[in-house]
Amino acid sequence: MVQHGRAARAVAAAATVGLMGLATGCSAAAEADNESPAESAAAVHDAADRLVREGSSKARTSMEMASGGTRVTIRGEGVYDYRARVGELKVVLPQDPSGAEEHRPITELLVPGALYMKNRGAGVPADKWVRVDTATMSDGNLVTGGATDPLAAAELLRGARKVTYVGESELAGTEVRHYRGTVDMAAAARAASPASRQSLAAAAKGFAKDQVPFDVYLDDEGRIRKVCHRFSFVNTKVTAAGKGGKREVVDVASTTLLDGFGISANIELPDTKDIFAGKIADN
Repeated sequence: MVQHGRAARAVAAAATVGLMGLATGCSAAAEADNESPAESAAAVHDAADRLVREGSSKARTSMEMASGGTRVTIRGEGVYDYRARVGELKVVLPQDPSGAEEHRPITELLVPGALYMKNRGAGVPADKWVRVDTATMSDGNLVTGGATDPLAAAELLRGARKVTYVGESELAGTEVRHYRGTVDMAAAARAASPASRQSLAAAAKGFAKDQVPFDVYLDDEGRIRKVCHRFSFVNTKVTAAGKGGKREVVDVASTTLLDGFGISANIELPDTKDIFAGKIADN
């Protein structure tokens, strides 16, 4: 799997990549009441469209990557404009083993087909942005940037299968309905909006498993308050000679929390002159 950015190197150094639930994790809710499978599936499939109708929100992300007994957690926080399909997150990388902070927070701009990163390191000047085409990433940027695009996380639910209504619970003072199932990645890519289709199609080919377990929590208006996906991909370690070595499965638990719906989300994309055009260091 192609890795991009300091976030990816932090994970690769620990033989792991990903984010897990924000403190609360992906946990079960109360005992389910009556809801038909068709009603449950419809609620989950409509989640992305419901966010677009809502317009915008605050977003918090957490990604926990686990491989070979090592775990790395990356956290992000920001805002997302679902109608413009643009988001901005401040992503905080894990500390190194000595406890020292490895890197200043990375600013990420999420737009259809691209990921912009600032304070990326790896030889990139602090005042410059790096632009990556998400369709070229083998995970469609569901994992590589250290945060799953909130709208992409919702779009994945269009491919939800075997949806089960778990029950009602409370999340940050809001009553939510908890659903569980698996995402068929290929089906999600086919059902995605045109702006997300290429990236999700790349992800459908890049992950080790095409069935992705999920838990999603919807409020009484059908808005996502929390969504957790558990991805797996095969990572090939590079030997000292620069050749591909041992292949290992990396498990990634990605969680997104949404609130503050309708918040102002004024996000500006960088000018062309502010985008770094030089070579990015490998380490």
